[in-house]
Amino acid sequence: MSVVARQGFKYSIIGYIGVFIGMISAIFIFPHDFEFYGKLRYILPTAEMLVPFVVLGISYSNVKFFGKVKEDGKNQNMLSLSLLAMVINFVIFAIVFFILPYIFPKFVNTQAWKIKEIILPLVLLLSFCAIFNKYTSNFKRIVVSNIFDNLLPKIANLGAFCLFYYALLSEKIAFAFFFGMFALMLTGYIVYTNRLEKIQFDFSTEYFKKDDFWKEFFNYSFFGFLGTFGNYLAINSFMIGEYLGMEENGIYATLYALISLISIPQLGLFNISAPIIRKNLADGDMLELDRFHKKTSLTLYFLGAVLFSCIMVGFPYLAHFMPKKGVLLREYEPVIWIWGSAVLVDLATGFNGNIISLSKYYRFNILVMLLLAGLTIGLNYYFIKNTDLQLVGIALSTAISLTTYNVIKIAFNYFMFKVSPLSIEMIFVSIICTLALTVAIVLPAFENHFINLIYKPAVVLLLIFIGNHFTKIFPIEQYINMKFIKSILKFK
Repeated sequence: MSVVARQGFKYSIIGYIGVFIGMISAIFIFPHDFEFYGKLRYILPTAEMLVPFVVLGISYSNVKFFGKVKEDGKNQNMLSLSLLAMVINFVIFAIVFFILPYIFPKFVNTQAWKIKEIILPLVLLLSFCAIFNKYTSNFKRIVVSNIFDNLLPKIANLGAFCLFYYALLSEKIAFAFFFGMFALMLTGYIVYTNRLEKIQFDFSTEYFKKDDFWKEFFNYSFFGFLGTFGNYLAINSFMIGEYLGMEENGIYATLYALISLISIPQLGLFNISAPIIRKNLADGDMLELDRFHKKTSLTLYFLGAVLFSCIMVGFPYLAHFMPKKGVLLREYEPVIWIWGSAVLVDLATGFNGNIISLSKYYRFNILVMLLLAGLTIGLNYYFIKNTDLQLVGIALSTAISLTTYNVIKIAFNYFMFKVSPLSIEMIFVSIICTLALTVAIVLPAFENHFINLIYKPAVVLLLIFIGNHFTKIFPIEQYINMKFIKSILKFK
């Protein structure tokens, strides 16, 4: 197994562990106090939303131009100047942040201003991490960075919550632990980067001035910056925390943890598919790209639909094992149906965005990302201010914006490359899963909720397996034999 393959596999395993930790915490721990959990889930997404204004796309240029500067022996110069530019950007950002109350007096009433003591330092830490993350990816090492980016934030949430709720310590101590985990992340990035290649600071500017290389670097960074505004999850967390309250934000984050299970099959997809996409585009082999696109999209959609169906029939019974019997979560069950359906549509489109980003039309991807951000903000504001739907309105907003975003990318790829992720088999998958879901729901339930939690999803799996056996849509037999299991566990 090659280095890339091993890293891709390990990357996925880390992702699964992260999802598992997040799921267990969301089901059995965080529902004890949605208010405090909502604060934790407000702080990190808000900081993540502000990080692009500090990094300004410089992290992406550290990937784009690494090969060129490495050949010239100036990669340490690029890293040093990138870190320096980021520090200067942060100083300017902080000045603007503290000036805002004089321009918009109501800004002092926002949650972002009230907890600025942790948000601003966190923005600085995450900005440093963003630079190191992209820089280390040039060495084809993504596993350690995935541990930092995927596991440590979950440990930060879980540890801070346990200190506050179970150890009965103050919010300040809990927040200090939360912040400390990200300080540990940055320390880990510095140590790991130095291990890959000894850090040698070089702040000279002669290399970047030569042939106006700095202009090319700046232009690409700017487009990278524009492409970071599509983080609708961070936008949702921020707007829910500001307009609906921290308790609702905690509920939203818990529901998201359940819905994210649907996306498990997507973990590591880009790392595996990127070389194939790049080769097909370079060779102009659109027929092979279309075949690979349809195959991958069908696999993601099939696996996502199976997981979604199991979650739908099992959630009402799972809620009984949650703290307070998941009463608040049950009230927002429509969120799972609406948002989960949107995630399924996203899975059905496969690596649509990756095709665009790896082609000469990568700027179009930036435009649709901006559209996604603008549509999400606009629809969120409309549903919050003009309806009483609350989190259901946020789910509708997410579903509409995410579906629009994906439809535009499907149309663009079809007209530009003659490739599409959609296939007739997806219709059969939808029919089979809908029938299985319907049958499982109408079947009688036992008084024992644990039996129902096992029995209902089992019925769904059995019916989908039978339906797939006769339609031959998905080659399940290729994934449930010992040969496949041994192949993924083999690292040499």
